[in-house]
Amino acid sequence: MQVNIHPSWKAILEPEFEKPYFIDLMQKVNNEYANFTCFPPKELIFNAFEKCSFDDLKVVIIGQDPYHGEGEANGLCFSVNEGVKIPPSLRNIFTEINTEFDAIFTPTSGNLERWARQGVLMLNATLTVRKDVANSHKHLKWQTFTDAVIELISDKKENVVFMLWGNFAQKKGLKVNKGKHLVLESGHPSFASVHKKWFGNNHFILCNEYLFSKNNVVIDW
Repeated sequence: MQVNIHPSWKAILEPEFEKPYFIDLMQKVNNEYANFTCFPPKELIFNAFEKCSFDDLKVVIIGQDPYHGEGEANGLCFSVNEGVKIPPSLRNIFTEINTEFDAIFTPTSGNLERWARQGVLMLNATLTVRKDVANSHKHLKWQTFTDAVIELISDKKENVVFMLWGNFAQKKGLKVNKGKHLVLESGHPSFASVHKKWFGNNHFILCNEYLFSKNNVVIDW
């Protein structure tokens, strides 16, 4: 399988790509795509690493696994392809952004590539899924890979903002060095926890205030 990533990631990730677990993972992913309809399309599996360069990386958002409906997933967590109805969790994210910045913003697209181009890595813990079956690839070793990615970012970068929404993401972020980075935690923007633990977390303003304090360009959310 061809791994499409931004050139700035190659020196960081190529040692990981050569490990036995990753070679085995790619074989199993190829087998899944050969025998089942899976998402995102093969060429977009590593899209998070193609659209956001390692050099420009300022923010990490962690999701669980890709959307499993036809034509939805584009390789960035919480993001969907152009023309796809904005999912409830993403709509709640947009609502929180509007509240924090006192804006009236009615998005017509759920494609978050514009965030990625500003240095936001939108990383699912599992990068692939079977059609219509959530978490169907959780048995593959994607978690080993994405845990390694998070640890590499923590070790090799400074002043990155990690947005960890929900218990799952917070467990993934346990290896982040909080002395070097800002870790923001809250409930998940899904319907189940949105009113008690999501709205009012102020993560987007807190993120930008931190980036500004470190002389980084803030994110245009």
